Amino acid sequence: MTDIRFDNRVAIVTGAGGGLGRSHALLLASRGARVVVNDLGGSVDGSGSGATRAADQVVQEIRAAGGEAVASYDGVDQAESAARIVKTAVDAFGKLDIVINNAGILRDVSFMKMTGDDWEKVLRVHLYGSMYVSQAAWPELRKNGYGRLVFTTSAAGLYGNFGQANYSSAKLGIVGLAKTLAHEGQKYGILSNVIAPIAKSRMTETVMPPEMLEKLSPEFVSPVVGYLSSERCGDTAQIYAVGGGYVSRVAIVEGEGVGFKGALTVEGLAERWAEVNDLSRARPMANATEAAGQAVRVALSS
Repeated sequence: MTDIRFDNRVAIVTGAGGGLGRSHALLLASRGARVVVNDLGGSVDGSGSGATRAADQVVQEIRAAGGEAVASYDGVDQAESAARIVKTAVDAFGKLDIVINNAGILRDVSFMKMTGDDWEKVLRVHLYGSMYVSQAAWPELRKNGYGRLVFTTSAAGLYGNFGQANYSSAKLGIVGLAKTLAHEGQKYGILSNVIAPIAKSRMTETVMPPEMLEKLSPEFVSPVVGYLSSERCGDTAQIYAVGGGYVSRVAIVEGEGVGFKGALTVEGLAERWAEVNDLSRARPMANATEAAGQAVRVALSS
């Protein structure tokens, strides 16, 4: 089997000073990509900045192994700073092909106790940050007629999790963003996919037991990022759960549905509620138009 490589490709990895981002950056660089290692250098809760050693150390690791990389210390949560991350790639390497939206923070707190700042900061880094960096990169990818976007969601975003209303909301928002960019980018050769990783990082160290973290090395996640970033990948608008050697496609599905003749009443709905909830013949939808089409078709056929 031919090796998957990234020679002549330029990649940005956000939040790449440690954990998953560092692992992604090292893998891409080891296979020939020229990498912008972006990390603000802040704490897990998003406070502080300027601890640039993290990005610099990863750049040094890549260069010591014979790869090419530059550091970026800009935050992702503002349009201006996100644009500087993309400019760093273009100034250093002349173009941009791959964007790995990985940067994130945690401010876990029960919904009752959550402040507006807790909500705003988490959404700005995860959701706004993914949007700002991707939007700044978009003209470069379109100009190339080629691009790979990999976004980062989580099980909390897909299924919800106690104490993470802010994080879960941001992470599911990222799925909607990534799927829409998949549709908008396909005719330009831009593919957009999402990973839902579980791995040892600064963020998971606070919520997972050490014995579990030992089995969840970031290096089990990065090969999926590598494949989704490659020319060999043809998938787009997909979500993949990955961690500890486990990889699985995740799909948002819709049941076959129920069509009601005449007026829909609360009582009539109650009588057929089990049918409404039936997912035995559920399937994923390619886009919003297909989903709307099923609803109209079932309604008209009843």
